[in-house]
Amino acid sequence: MKPVPRLRLIISVTFLFCLFAVFQIHKSDLFAKNLQITQQVNNFFISIASSSHHQTLNLTKYSNESDEDRATQPQEETDTCAGRYIYMHDLPSIYNDDIIKDCRPLIKWFDMCPFMVNSGLGPQVFEFANKTAQVLTTKTGSWYSTNQFLLSVIFRERMKHYECLTNDSSLASAIYIPYYPGFDVSRHLWGYNTTVRDALGTQLARWLRERPEWRKMHGRDHFFVAGRIGWDFRRCSDEDWGSNLMCLPEFSNTTMLSIETTAWTNEFAVPYPTYFHPKSLTEIQSWQKRVKSVKRRHLFCFVGAPRPQLDGSIRGEIIKQCLASHGTCKFLNCNEPGNDCDNPVKIMDVFKRSVFCLQPPGDSYTRRSIFDSILAGCIPVFFHPGSSYKQYMWYFPKDYTKYSVYIPESGMKNGTASLRNLLEMIDKESISRMRNEVVKIIPKIIYTKPGLVRPEKIDKESVSRKRDEVVKSIPKIVYTKPELVGPEKIEDAFDIAVDRVIERVAMVKRMMEEGKDLHSEYSQTRDLKKLE
Repeated sequence: MKPVPRLRLIISVTFLFCLFAVFQIHKSDLFAKNLQITQQVNNFFISIASSSHHQTLNLTKYSNESDEDRATQPQEETDTCAGRYIYMHDLPSIYNDDIIKDCRPLIKWFDMCPFMVNSGLGPQVFEFANKTAQVLTTKTGSWYSTNQFLLSVIFRERMKHYECLTNDSSLASAIYIPYYPGFDVSRHLWGYNTTVRDALGTQLARWLRERPEWRKMHGRDHFFVAGRIGWDFRRCSDEDWGSNLMCLPEFSNTTMLSIETTAWTNEFAVPYPTYFHPKSLTEIQSWQKRVKSVKRRHLFCFVGAPRPQLDGSIRGEIIKQCLASHGTCKFLNCNEPGNDCDNPVKIMDVFKRSVFCLQPPGDSYTRRSIFDSILAGCIPVFFHPGSSYKQYMWYFPKDYTKYSVYIPESGMKNGTASLRNLLEMIDKESISRMRNEVVKIIPKIIYTKPGLVRPEKIDKESVSRKRDEVVKSIPKIVYTKPELVGPEKIEDAFDIAVDRVIERVAMVKRMMEEGKDLHSEYSQTRDLKKLE
């Protein structure tokens, strides 16, 4: 039996009914009748869906018996969050919001208050001059003056909108601690003794230990985002710098995500925040296309300042060679007044106009500049493995030659390495291949704007209720804006970090069940070879 005549009848009836509905709305009071007619339309379309469903069942009678069995059996629902649920502790505000309320003293010589707006993304970059439009895609509203130390705030805001956030900790594959340890320690780094500096972290450790969620794995399923380099939380001896957070027994069981790891096994490096926080995959693809096609007038560049007070710093030699290159290298000196190296337009303009971007160590192994240059499609040049290759292994290709150039810093220290000669030796085909690889990395190292997906927290009791609500709203969904899933889903730095933490917790859980030694995953011995 062919279903075509019946389908034609359904389509005709649907069309006539819609005409009738429009006529009724026009004739009668719009406000009074609208709700009634909408309900009629909804019920009518639901009846059509039901009729279509019964028609499908009738057609299956002409199939073989196994097909009939499959059609009549209820389909099992797939939980897309299975194995991906995250539980977020509801911490007292003293551990996060209260810390940043008094934003002025968070960093002694720098006012952080202007950067706290827009959920930690900072002030939005507007098109106030033609130069801005030439450098950035400001019309999208996705560019912000984001400070490098605000990752813990940005991450927490993203977590609030995580599609698999749950109120039921028994469902959780990992547990997130929304603490701002970076700002907690930075406000007490100068002019305070270590007792004051360690107080809040010690208090939080006690709070966590008393929670029922802690007892499940004694904190080994917990993670947090530091917002500073890992070294700032490792004062395990009589040294004065930093806090003792990661030396506390409770936090030594957790996983710390920091913008730079310091060679302990329960630390993992995640990208510094950049200036770009897009809302869609289309935006990212448009930007990727733009940086791939831009003309680059400089062979290489360096954005930064000399570090004469640091023993072994190669920045002085880099700056010397750059200035002697007769325009082949662009140097933006961040020590000079007016250069404003916190200005996204100026920074991105230099990187977009350069083929290679020099990334020597600064106060520590890594730099935020690494990610800004990659965002601009500029090929990074590293001088120490600890600046990238041994840090961001969740994000960059294992074969570093695919996306970067490595020049050992020893050659810069003894003056045997000529940056211009070494970089001019790289042929155009290799440059094009590396740039393509750099551009591929861009979606992985950005943090998309919080609030793209807006589900409520999920618990067991609400699942059936929400399912009923979804069924009731079927006739209306064609008018709603689709969520950022499927082809438009962006796997950004946040998503990658969460997925890797979940994988790590699952591995540790298996090790615990098998009675294996966990020392390799939570060792308190620093392995410097990890950074070599």
